[in-house]
Amino acid sequence: MTFIDTILPFFSILIILIVVHELGHYITAKLTGVKVLEAGLGYPPRVWGFTWRGTIYSINLLPLGGFVRLLGEEDPTDPQSLAAAPRWKRLVVLFAGSGMNFLLPILLFAIAFMIPREVAIGPAFVDKVEAGSPAAEAGLKPGDTIRELNGEGVKNTQEAGRIIRLNLGETIDFTVEREVFGGGSELLTLPVNARWAPPSGQGPTGIRIGNLYPQFTEKESFAPWEAVPKGFTSTLESLILARNEIIAMFKGGSGPDVAGPVGIAQATGEVVEQAGWQTLLDFAALLSINLAIINVLPLPMLDGGRIAFVLLEIARRGKRIAPQKEAIVHLVGLALIITLAVVVTYFDVIRIIRGESLFR
Repeated sequence: MTFIDTILPFFSILIILIVVHELGHYITAKLTGVKVLEAGLGYPPRVWGFTWRGTIYSINLLPLGGFVRLLGEEDPTDPQSLAAAPRWKRLVVLFAGSGMNFLLPILLFAIAFMIPREVAIGPAFVDKVEAGSPAAEAGLKPGDTIRELNGEGVKNTQEAGRIIRLNLGETIDFTVEREVFGGGSELLTLPVNARWAPPSGQGPTGIRIGNLYPQFTEKESFAPWEAVPKGFTSTLESLILARNEIIAMFKGGSGPDVAGPVGIAQATGEVVEQAGWQTLLDFAALLSINLAIINVLPLPMLDGGRIAFVLLEIARRGKRIAPQKEAIVHLVGLALIITLAVVVTYFDVIRIIRGESLFR
């Protein structure tokens, strides 16, 4: 993979996601009267900047996104500081970054749906049924053509896999077409449990799905008024899939793969190389959702950690944690995040040296 195939798309995605995140903080801070000291594109050292209405707007040397610096994030002594703002305003400003990262995927998915792409025609069929699996117990057989899952039409293996992963822990009604002895076929509806933690090498239902005619594809695209609702649906489904990954991990399934900047750069290059630039929009949307989720977790130094302090203040009926103590907590959190990033990056580099992929 060349520089253009790997580094350029990675930096493009990173800049867009971070700038959109910081834009949420910037807009809500301005609207709620919190003083914005600086809004920068890239990270210091500063290359150029100007001051307008009390805010420094800067362009910085390191092209890794952007930042918004607010007055008094822990110190409430200045009336224009974030810490001095009413609690509801602080919550709005702190959540706005992740909120923008939750909204961005709707746009990215919508744009992706408007771009023509090759889609497998299918139909999807049951290629293999594992002995003792929920599918075997329900009566599914190799060769069954999957027509519907929970009443939703299925066109190819991707759609079948998506519906199954969205319904982990539930019973899925498989409507299949099965050939009968002597000619003809019959439609059967069979309830199949989708397991949270299937045995290694098996899927949730215990089947392997294939496309009946894998060589046939068709170009698919949607008008804007169709693409936007589909973008919203894809974003919601991505959140459900993320939730299911976490629940499955706690129920004994395999946890989600963890990657740092190096691993994400590698994955970005693989997406472009194997599926083209169009699929990069889908990948960017998923990264935006992951960034939003991580940032709202109650971890020190992240937005979620600061939100936790505001919620703790509410629970204590307005009694605040001392700014010095909160600053120490966030400093320790920063040190732990940097340590974790170094460890994850180490394993990313080892994986690349071994020639392994994040997707396998």
